[in-house]
Amino acid sequence: MATHTTGTREEWLTARLDLLEAEKELTRRSDELARRRQELPWVKVEKEYRFETDGGSASLTDLFRGRSQLLVYHFMFGPDWAAGCPSCSMIADGFNGFTVHLANHDVMLWAVSRAPLAKLQAYKRRMGWSFPWASSAGSDFNFDFDVAFTEAQQRAGGVEYNYRRGGHAMDAAPVPEPVARFAASCGTDAAGFSRDRPGMSAFVFEDGAVYHTYSTYARGLDGLWGAYQWLDRAPKGRNESGVWWRRRDEYVK
Repeated sequence: MATHTTGTREEWLTARLDLLEAEKELTRRSDELARRRQELPWVKVEKEYRFETDGGSASLTDLFRGRSQLLVYHFMFGPDWAAGCPSCSMIADGFNGFTVHLANHDVMLWAVSRAPLAKLQAYKRRMGWSFPWASSAGSDFNFDFDVAFTEAQQRAGGVEYNYRRGGHAMDAAPVPEPVARFAASCGTDAAGFSRDRPGMSAFVFEDGAVYHTYSTYARGLDGLWGAYQWLDRAPKGRNESGVWWRRRDEYVK
């Protein structure tokens, strides 16, 4: 017996049309938020950052590869970790297919992490990924864009993430079980795991200069998490009682 409300096709259509109006309103609201993102003031990037890439050492400008726009996914992979964050990995599973479309629409997409390039390359091979991934090892890039923190900041309670201090699950005490489990799966402890955070940042290159235009963190990344967009349209939705996902090669076959 079905555990959900059932009805006739006519009843379903009436309810669906009512939902359609709400969906259209959400679409209009989403379009408005996108416009407001694009209206944010641009901030010139004055600092010189260096990255290690498959093609050698690169500047932030080099990452544009001739395009005028750059999107960076701040992928959690600390310098001493053995593997990338499972959540970032699930998000990044969707990158391969659309990076070529973005690149042919004047937008470069890169993942950037603090781990050494050799570790990123090995993990890319494990995951079967081909999108561009740069190492910011030795650079202030992740710290300046609020996705990496020092032990001193952590001890002093000075971690400001998602435009506020504290309040994120990674900062909770005692350590939440999923944080401890993910940390162990990356070959680090909870404190080390929490010194890196996920996010995305947008940049534009104009008149010979790079400008930072937008950054988002935490639940602001939901829209980039492709699997969740599908689950939100599935009959049982996200249907979560905890953290259920794993790296793509860790599910029981």
